Amino acid sequence: MKIAEVGNVVEFKEGLQGIVEKVNENSVIVDLTIMENFHELEIEEKTVVNHKRYKILNHPNEI
Repeated sequence: MKIAEVGNVVEFKEGLQGIVEKVNENSVIVDLTIMENFHELEIEEKTVVNHKRYKILNHPNEI
């Protein structure tokens, strides 16, 4: 299992995407405000995602 790094864009649940802001032992803290439809979804700006529950979309040096 590849663990995300700060700055990675990750996808989880049904298509939610965000930028990793902090990496913890079992999870990452993700900023969801990068999504175009963020305001329409009426969700919190940040959330915690377990390492087993996300897919890394890109790395900081690929942006």
